[in-house]
Amino acid sequence: MSTFLGATVLCASPGFAYADTVEFNADLLDVKDRDNIDLSAFSTKGYVLPGVYDLLVNINGQALKTVPVRFISPEGDKKESRVCIDQSLVEKLGLTEDAMVKVKWWNDGECLIVDSVNGMEVRPDVSKNLLYLNIPQVNLEYNAPYWDPPSRWEDGISGAVFDYYLAAQHMDQTSGGSSTRFTGNGVVGANLGAWRLRAGWQANSQSNSNSGAASNPSQSKFSWTDVTLYRPLPQYKARLAIGESYLESNLFDTFRYTGVGLKSDDAMLPPNLRGYAPEVSGVAQTNAKVTISQQGRVIKEILVPAGPFRIQDLDRSTSGQLDVRVEESDGRVQTFQVNTASIPYLTRPGQLRYKAMAGKPSEMNHRMNGPVFAGGEVSWGASNNVSLYGGSILSGKYQAFSAGIGRDLAQFGALSFDVTHSRAQLRDMESWRGGNSYRLSYSKVFDATRSQVTFAGYRFSDQNFLSMSDYLRLSQDYSAMRPKQMYTVALNQQFDKVSAYLSINRLTYWNNAESLRYNLSASTYFNFGNFRNVSVSMNAYSSEFNGKKDNGVFLSMSIPWGNSGTLGYSGAYGSSKSQSVSYSDRTSPNDYYTLRGGETGGRAEGSAYYSRDTSLAKVDAMASYRAQDYSSLNVSVRGGLTVTPEGGALHPVGASGGTRVLVDTNGVAGVPVGRFGSKIKSNMFGKAVVSNVGSYNRNSIDIDVNGMPDNVQANNSISTGTFTEGAIGYRKFDMLVGEKAMLSLQTKDGSFPPFGARVFNEKQQELGLVGEQGVTYVNGIVAGEQLQVKWGDTGQCQVQLSDTLPGDLSDSLTVQCQE
Repeated sequence: MSTFLGATVLCASPGFAYADTVEFNADLLDVKDRDNIDLSAFSTKGYVLPGVYDLLVNINGQALKTVPVRFISPEGDKKESRVCIDQSLVEKLGLTEDAMVKVKWWNDGECLIVDSVNGMEVRPDVSKNLLYLNIPQVNLEYNAPYWDPPSRWEDGISGAVFDYYLAAQHMDQTSGGSSTRFTGNGVVGANLGAWRLRAGWQANSQSNSNSGAASNPSQSKFSWTDVTLYRPLPQYKARLAIGESYLESNLFDTFRYTGVGLKSDDAMLPPNLRGYAPEVSGVAQTNAKVTISQQGRVIKEILVPAGPFRIQDLDRSTSGQLDVRVEESDGRVQTFQVNTASIPYLTRPGQLRYKAMAGKPSEMNHRMNGPVFAGGEVSWGASNNVSLYGGSILSGKYQAFSAGIGRDLAQFGALSFDVTHSRAQLRDMESWRGGNSYRLSYSKVFDATRSQVTFAGYRFSDQNFLSMSDYLRLSQDYSAMRPKQMYTVALNQQFDKVSAYLSINRLTYWNNAESLRYNLSASTYFNFGNFRNVSVSMNAYSSEFNGKKDNGVFLSMSIPWGNSGTLGYSGAYGSSKSQSVSYSDRTSPNDYYTLRGGETGGRAEGSAYYSRDTSLAKVDAMASYRAQDYSSLNVSVRGGLTVTPEGGALHPVGASGGTRVLVDTNGVAGVPVGRFGSKIKSNMFGKAVVSNVGSYNRNSIDIDVNGMPDNVQANNSISTGTFTEGAIGYRKFDMLVGEKAMLSLQTKDGSFPPFGARVFNEKQQELGLVGEQGVTYVNGIVAGEQLQVKWGDTGQCQVQLSDTLPGDLSDSLTVQCQE
């Protein structure tokens, strides 16, 4: 086929056409059969053969999602086609109310009249499976980078989820004793429309044995921690929950209850208007397991290597006092508490933030314990720099009332102050007791010194003040601890080459010893000789809880070694002293390990840590040994199973019970999909579940085209979407599977399909264009498949491929096209 022919077809394509219609002079084409030519698909600017195409919608340069788009020939004009933007797609465009009022329709109300949206332009590119929409910003709702307006949010598809964390530990003591322990926790649930059912569970089993004595009987326990039915209410920026919940409040201490709750959800706001999330930091003396719980419910459990740890991925809704347990490989256990904090309670001018709840307090065994109550709180943005807030909890024998003010001090930060008054009757016939609690909170970023007070707070409660959780404890046990004062500080400081972090939690009681926890860390990077980015860090901590004290300093240095390795030194000084050297490296993007050797208290020790991210789960393993003391082995697996009518898959998991996306690669296995640099592969059924998906944020799901099998092509490799909390999103990628070949098409009478005719497979995917004398280059043919060749309005013939294709497709393959 001549070069001139290729140039002619290229210039006639929609992207290069300058007139609405183009008449081709076939005499200029260097082909023998000029009468057998069909260039009707190129004769009209933007012409698309009528039918339904799966196209990725792109709005003002931002990918939305792939949807089926219909192209229709207007009545009486078979040489023209128009794109039909249906109502379901219009609802996802994010048009303002004013723009929606002016929208008009054609084709019996099924398709948008594009000109009815002022300034809107539509440009389809079927060859790239794209539909470009340009819409003036004035016609669109507010959006921000990585955030879409509520009209584009998706509730996802129906399905079931099972997320789990399983861990096993075996320890042998040199003295002869041994123990084996299994633990697990997770969430099971189901989605139906916008409703989500979630049930938390946790389990443990332990057996111990001593040398020369009978083994102790094993102890096992399984429990459901909470069962909740919830749904988002985007139109109100709120979340409705029914069942067992923990009070999420900016004014009152948390407690567990069974009932109903409605709250405005800050997660639905643009990212720059969202608040604070808690974090937990500490130091592990050895390879350890860290368990974060609240009132007996496990929130997070994770294996960490020896050294400082900082857990920052807790859910934003986590509030109140957290219990932290660090189980060392040698059997030692650290326990301390962290009081989560919130930034000063400020609300945007003219807006309301609210929470309402009603029910009855309940325990971990689901037994009701306490009076029926109702409560709520509200914050109102009175002006640009003042917020007023208040709330109450009301029941027969307990009431609490709170009121406060928040003030934006501009360059001096933000400040809030509130007072809470409680009244309670602990026993029948006893007199009522009343008391007050006062709280002051402060937050500030100091740009000049590059420091940030994430939160600084002080709370004082007089001797007769009771929170609801205090009231519930004291109703059963007069000796329960009653808080007096609480200090909480979190400070970040950046210097030229040094970063520092300080957190302080101090809690005093009227009838018990105080608890204190502080953590100070500092780190710096520098170059030394031929070594670049050498890191030195220090972590000092002090903890006092339940009369037990634990103080220490942890020093570490790391030096990059080779392409991806790190050589390290660490020393711990405190209740125990140790020194060690280590080497860490990645053998692949999904595999990481650390080898460590050193001594503690004069005894040699060694440990190893290995982590692997697979397409099915995340696996961690740790082994530790100390001479004349112990040896231990820990293994954990974190993953999930998601099942829907569209299919399902085993997969890694982020937040248990959280948002995820089922990716359908059209039955093709081994396709790498995911977000950012992290990729998992589709299973044997062509399904994969991407779980590290943020709720109410724009998420991009993409295919790594460089990692696909050689005989697979992706007609589109990226899709975006914004999903509501707990949703199971669904994205299907149009994959073209098969061999590349040069076909010589002939009809039964020995003639050829017209030049320019189009070739489709059984899935109506376009594979190529017919060339001179039927010679056609096609992508994606499969043995035994039937191909369709189409031209003009009605012309077509079919090609039945043999059940076995030649091993060498470099030569032209002659096939018959039957009408």
